[in-house]
Amino acid sequence: MSAADLPTLPSHPSRPSGGAPGATGEVLSVLRSLPRSDQRRWGELYVRGLLAVREKKTMRALAQGAGSGVEQSLYQFISKSPWNDGPVRGDLARLLDERARPRAWVVQPLVIPKVGRHSVGVGRQWVSQAGRLVNCQKAASVWLAWDEASCPVDWQLALPECWTDREDLRRRASIPADVGPRPPEQCGLDSVRGMSQEWGLRGGPVVMDLRETAPQPVCADLVAGRIPFVVRVHPSSVALAPPGPPTGPAGLLSTLHGCRMPVEWFDHVTGTTRATAVGAARVTLCGGAARPEPPEPLDLLLLAAWAAPGARSPSEFWLSNLARSRLGSVYRTAMLRRRVERDLAEAGDDLGMRDFEGRSYRGWHHHMTMVSLAHAATALSPRAGPVTSRRAAAGRGGSGCRVTGTSVV
Repeated sequence: MSAADLPTLPSHPSRPSGGAPGATGEVLSVLRSLPRSDQRRWGELYVRGLLAVREKKTMRALAQGAGSGVEQSLYQFISKSPWNDGPVRGDLARLLDERARPRAWVVQPLVIPKVGRHSVGVGRQWVSQAGRLVNCQKAASVWLAWDEASCPVDWQLALPECWTDREDLRRRASIPADVGPRPPEQCGLDSVRGMSQEWGLRGGPVVMDLRETAPQPVCADLVAGRIPFVVRVHPSSVALAPPGPPTGPAGLLSTLHGCRMPVEWFDHVTGTTRATAVGAARVTLCGGAARPEPPEPLDLLLLAAWAAPGARSPSEFWLSNLARSRLGSVYRTAMLRRRVERDLAEAGDDLGMRDFEGRSYRGWHHHMTMVSLAHAATALSPRAGPVTSRRAAAGRGGSGCRVTGTSVV
């Protein structure tokens, strides 16, 4: 089939496109970085399929009604064709940065349950939110978030050692030689670093959840890269020292309690304006990294938030290097993670985020790049209201559990 004979996907009779024609066309323009015209046409066909097809986004479903041979050609484009997804993602991020003026880069972990063991990166892995081992893929994405919407622009697949240590699996999935085992938080940090250094985007602020890891190495890397951040931490995972008396954890908590003030913020998950008591204090983050040499202490801002007015202990702790910003602004930036949680829950399944079943490492990244374009088309369009998740509506899930963010329910 020649490039001139490539089909266009017919409109789906039971579902709108998911994005206004102008927004979709604008987003699809980033495919210009693909070197061949047939690749650009297949990319457009794939994205329009993600927007139009209601059921699971298999190659057969995306190609339905587009002519003979299309299913195999889409498979070849996603799983085998050697096009570089980096320029496409970078162009998309710059488009969103210009059009939407995002207020934060939100690092969002993702757990994708699977039935079999053949998809790239699948293994029985511990999922703390489920409290058990889950046969799944783990990934991390970086979302550009603003008040009206959010969109993922970069993806990393967190490969477990059972894949990186076996040459037969690496060869079968065409895993690059320089890709090793990495936890999701390191994947997210690598994405942030690449977005800042390789794509030339102005940094963050980065919003990230580090409650399950030592935050010192991540914070140190962000500080070294001059990237602003607000990261959630578990109080027991770090050694925090206040800059002066009173000293010790009890004294620090007393300081935070004494200076707290109400902060109003919009909760994108519930669609309501909420008020939370937030206190802040300058602290030194010292320790928490398993390195041969002692880590350098970091002077940061610690935020504590009390969810209930009469609560004695804070419900959240955040570390930030935005010491010169207003307290309310820093906390509202952190709460943009709720914007991402909403968009992931509403549109993630509907746009095929968890549907790729291929064995190719390259194919997974290609599919997720197309998912990002489909997300962007909806994010830049007027929102017609909440989207009902396809899997929630149909009551199905590949492993018998539904995943939202990092939670499995």
